[in-house]
Amino acid sequence: MLNLLDEPLILIFIILFLGSLVGQVKIKGLSLGASGVLLVAMFFGHYGFEISSVVQNLGLSLFIVAVGLQAGPRFFRMMKSSGIVFGIIGFLVVFIASVTTIIVSKVFDLSAPLSIGLMTGALTSTPGLAAALEATQNPIASVGYGVAYPFGVIAVVLFIQLFPRVVKVDLKADLKKTIGPVRHQGSPQSLMVRVEKDEFHKKTLKELRLNNNSAVVISRVIRGDRSFLGRNDTVLLKGDDLIVVGYPEDIERFKNEVGSEETSEVKYADNLKLRRITVEANDLIGKSLREIKLRAKYGVTVTRIERGGFEFNQSPGWRFERGDVLTVVGSDRRLNEVEKLFGLRQYAETNIHIFSISLILLMGILVGMIPITVPGLGQMTLGVAGGPLFVAIIIGHFGKVGPIHARYFQPSNHVIRDLGLVLFLAGAGTKAGNGIVEVVMNEGLQLILGGAIITLVPLFVGFVVAKKLFRLSFIHSLGALCGGMTSTPGLGACNNLIDSDDATIAYAAAYPFALFFIAIAAQILALIL
Repeated sequence: MLNLLDEPLILIFIILFLGSLVGQVKIKGLSLGASGVLLVAMFFGHYGFEISSVVQNLGLSLFIVAVGLQAGPRFFRMMKSSGIVFGIIGFLVVFIASVTTIIVSKVFDLSAPLSIGLMTGALTSTPGLAAALEATQNPIASVGYGVAYPFGVIAVVLFIQLFPRVVKVDLKADLKKTIGPVRHQGSPQSLMVRVEKDEFHKKTLKELRLNNNSAVVISRVIRGDRSFLGRNDTVLLKGDDLIVVGYPEDIERFKNEVGSEETSEVKYADNLKLRRITVEANDLIGKSLREIKLRAKYGVTVTRIERGGFEFNQSPGWRFERGDVLTVVGSDRRLNEVEKLFGLRQYAETNIHIFSISLILLMGILVGMIPITVPGLGQMTLGVAGGPLFVAIIIGHFGKVGPIHARYFQPSNHVIRDLGLVLFLAGAGTKAGNGIVEVVMNEGLQLILGGAIITLVPLFVGFVVAKKLFRLSFIHSLGALCGGMTSTPGLGACNNLIDSDDATIAYAAAYPFALFFIAIAAQILALIL
C-alpha cells in the first residue's frame, strides 16, 4: 500500500476520496465540506507524503479564477448602487479581523504565517488561505487555517441561530419597519391597471418616460379586443388597460399615478404570448438589454429575469450571464426569432472556454507579479492568488472582452471552482502536515484561543456596525455579516430563520468585497507581522 502511495496520481485521488468522505460527515447538521480534504491531506503530510507544488498551484489558479468570475457581475453592480453599504460592512469585518489578528499575534507571540492562517480560518476563507500561503511562502499557514476553521463555522451558525432568540426580536416585523438599502420586495408581480388620469391621454410612453423607469415594465396595452406591446411610440388613451410587471411597492406607486387597478378578467389577445427563454449564445454574454435593443429590433418586451433561482424585474443595464432565464412577451413569430437569437441548445456543450480560462490565468499571474509599494511598509505583490482574482472580477463584470468569454452555466463554473479547490487543499495540506504535530504541541491552546478571538470580535463588532451605524434590519445585518465572514453555512442558518431572500441579497452584496479584501489583508499582514 505504501508503495502505491508513492505514485503521485494514486496519492492525489486517495486524499480526495478520503477527504470527501470526511467532509460529508454531518454533526448537528454541520459538515467540514471541502475542508475535509485539507485535514486528510495534513494527516498524509505528517507521514512524509507530499503532492507536487505544480498540482497545488494549478488548483489554486482554477479555484481563484472561478470565484472571481462568479463574483464579478455583482461586485461592480453593487458599487454603483445603495448595496455599497453591504460592501462597506464586508470591508469593516475584514479590517476588524486584521487588527484583531495583529493583537493576537503579539499577545500570544505567534509567527506571521500562523497568525494569518488563523485569520483566514476564522473567516472561513479558502481564497484567503491561498493568499496567506502566497504572501508568507510558509505552509504552516495551513495549520492556523485548519485549527481556526471549525470554530469559525460553528460560531457564526450558533450566533445566527441563538442571538435573535436571546434578544427576542420578531424578524418579520423588524424587516417591515426598518428602512435599509434593500427593500423587502419579494418576487416581481403583474397587475392590470386602468388609465384614468387626463395627463396620460394621447401621450406616448416615451413622452411619459415610463419605460425609462426600470421599476415597472409595461408588458402590453389592452384596448377593447386588441392587445399590443408597450413600445416607446405606443400612444395611450384614457380607458386603456396596461399589464405592468414589477415589485409590489413599485406597482402600487405606478397604479396610484396612472389610475386604478382593473379587477375584471384579463383578456389576453391571441397575438401576444409569454415565453421563458434561456440565454445561451456566446455573442450575447456580457451584453445588456439596452445594447441589443430587443424591443426596437424584434418588437418584444422582457418583463423579468431569473438568475440562480432568484427572479428580478428587468433592467436595461442588466448584463447577461449564460443560463439567465428571460420572461419575454411578443407574438409567436417574434418570440421564435428571439429564441434563435439567444440560442436553443442547452446541453450541447460543456461551455467551458479553455482559451479564455488560460488567457485570464496568464493575465492574472502577470498582474500578480507587479510590485505594489505600500507607504511605510515596503513592496508587495498580489501574487498567484490576488492577481487572477483581480483580473477575473474585472472580466467577469463585462462577461466578454474581445475573444475572452467569461460567463458559463453556473454548474460549469462550479466544476472549475470545486476541482481547483480540492487540488489546492490537497497540496497545501500535505505540506502543512509535515510540521503540524510540533506546532500543535507547542502552540495548541494559544492557536485555539487566538482563532476563537479572531472569529468572535469581528462577529459582534460587525453586527453592531450594521445594526446601529447603518440601521439595517436584523436579517439584513445577519446576511451582511455572513458575507463579510464568507460563511456559507451561516447564510444557510439565516435562510432558516425567515422565509425571505433578503439575507441572501445582503450576503451576495458583502461577499465579493470581503473576498477581495481578505486577499489584500493577507498580503499587508505579511509585511506588518
